[in-house]
Amino acid sequence: MKRLKLSLILLLGIGVSHCYAQAPLTLPEALKFALNNNQGLARTRMDEDMGKFKTEEVRSQALPQINGSANYTDNLQLAKSILPGDALGKPGENVVLAFGVKYGASAGAELNQQIFNQSVFTGLKAAKAGEQYYKLATQQSTEDVIYNVTQLYYQLLITQENLKSLDSNILKLTDLVGATKSQYDNGLAKKIDLDRIKVNLTNFQTQRIQTLNQFAMQTNNLKRVMGMPLENSFSIPMTPLKDIESSAAAVLKYDQMNMEDRTEMRVLRKQEELQLFQKKAYQAENYPSLSLFGRYSYNGMSNQWMFAKDPVNSTLWYGTSAIGLSLKIPIFDGFGRRSKVSQANVTIRQLQYTMDETKLALNTQYENAKLTMRTNITAINTQKENMELANEVYYSTQNNYKLGLAGLTDLLNAETSLTDAQNSYNNALLQYKLAELDIIKSQGNLKNLLN
Repeated sequence: MKRLKLSLILLLGIGVSHCYAQAPLTLPEALKFALNNNQGLARTRMDEDMGKFKTEEVRSQALPQINGSANYTDNLQLAKSILPGDALGKPGENVVLAFGVKYGASAGAELNQQIFNQSVFTGLKAAKAGEQYYKLATQQSTEDVIYNVTQLYYQLLITQENLKSLDSNILKLTDLVGATKSQYDNGLAKKIDLDRIKVNLTNFQTQRIQTLNQFAMQTNNLKRVMGMPLENSFSIPMTPLKDIESSAAAVLKYDQMNMEDRTEMRVLRKQEELQLFQKKAYQAENYPSLSLFGRYSYNGMSNQWMFAKDPVNSTLWYGTSAIGLSLKIPIFDGFGRRSKVSQANVTIRQLQYTMDETKLALNTQYENAKLTMRTNITAINTQKENMELANEVYYSTQNNYKLGLAGLTDLLNAETSLTDAQNSYNNALLQYKLAELDIIKSQGNLKNLLN
């Protein structure tokens, strides 16, 4: 019964593995899918479109502005004025007279064209720099997506290798349980020995379930970063992990990191440029501005409803027009513009500190990545030899145990040493690959992973 239960557990594990064994997904395929479907990256690309629209908005201020207007007025009570009666044949009296007509209408248009406005010209330059900033932001988001997807992909590779090792160990212990039970039935082994092996087997099965859960969560995290629906399934090929040893064994040549080409630094420099334009825009508010205007209107006046057909009270229509120049000279604003310029200067100094801090962080990341790679190159070779040795010790101890030349404690210790060696080897591979990813990022070559 217990053996049947064990078989069902193993079949369940195989079934779970098969659900991930659909639609094999290589790293370049995962990256391309992420670049097409990541929601955050799509949102950043929309910011690029927003930058273009902002440039058009600023450019419109330098183009002619034309506005039309129309109105119809019913003067319910005409304005009145008092005149001396002497002029009207009524000496000694004040005469109240109404001026104007009851109805009036007008329709016209006005044109304004900026001739000199330093704020508008500076705004145009800032808008173009803003477009470049949004493009850099998209590039940085693209690199972040590539980096995050690659990290999660490597973690899945290692977790998959850990599952493979666990399956191998479970099969070994399953065989050992069968052999020991046969010895126990024939009076050649103690029940406590059989129970200890079963406890170890249960522990491995529990560890496998936990690792499967870890694999499922890592898969979900990868799907989230890729923008893939959670109900989709895929498998991770086993073969790429085998190439890590050969790449780690090669002679490593670290090119000097070009700090100026790092996207993080280019984004900060563009932010500094934008802040300098903002400062110039504040300063431009002190300059005079000159604009050309032109106006034309067509007006009508009448003492009755303007469209009535009465020849006695017909509507009088006439046109008016004007052109001219408008000059605006700022004189005093309570030191408001000076305060804005001072704030911009503080922001620029803050950006300088941010750039210095970012340079230090990037250099530290690069040096640590090189150190980690060198360390793990040695660790990979050492752990591989250690794993092979632990495997030999385990099989030798297992044979001796079956022949009665070694105790169960020796066998279980050899098994534990083999498991530790396998995990250490896989972890060394993962740490090497993550450090290599940091090196690639430092050199600005993340997009090479797409090939």
